[in-house]
Amino acid sequence: MATYSTNMRRWTPVQLASAAVGAVFLLVGVLGFIPGVTSDFDTMKFAGHESEAELLGIFQVSILHNIVHLLFGVVGLLAARTISISRGFLIGGGAIYLALWIYGLVIDKSSDANFVPLNTADDWLHFALGVGMVLLGLLLPRLANQTVART
Repeated sequence: MATYSTNMRRWTPVQLASAAVGAVFLLVGVLGFIPGVTSDFDTMKFAGHESEAELLGIFQVSILHNIVHLLFGVVGLLAARTISISRGFLIGGGAIYLALWIYGLVIDKSSDANFVPLNTADDWLHFALGVGMVLLGLLLPRLANQTVART
């Protein structure tokens, strides 16, 4: 008679957050390539501020921008394999998004420096993503440690 292991490893909150953030980035990256979900799809460029395509009619995107979202998604899902890598992804990725927020605030949106491209909606979304990811990376491992200590 076969026996089955019931010792299934449970994901911690920080690993779940890494996987969830990764999945959302993957979804956003895919949606950026779908006409209708992305308005003015026919104007999408590989990179640069000339791309007039907007995800959900709000966030300016390009092929490069969508690829970055897809890559962040894959990294987030792979990072979910361990607690430490999940934490690193959330904090490091959040820091990258905060740097991108600052970059978006200081560049001239109509210049070649706006190669991603970014608009004001992107800037503030990057701020929220950055803060949210950093907070998840800092707080969730502590939450897991407190839960373990109580049991």
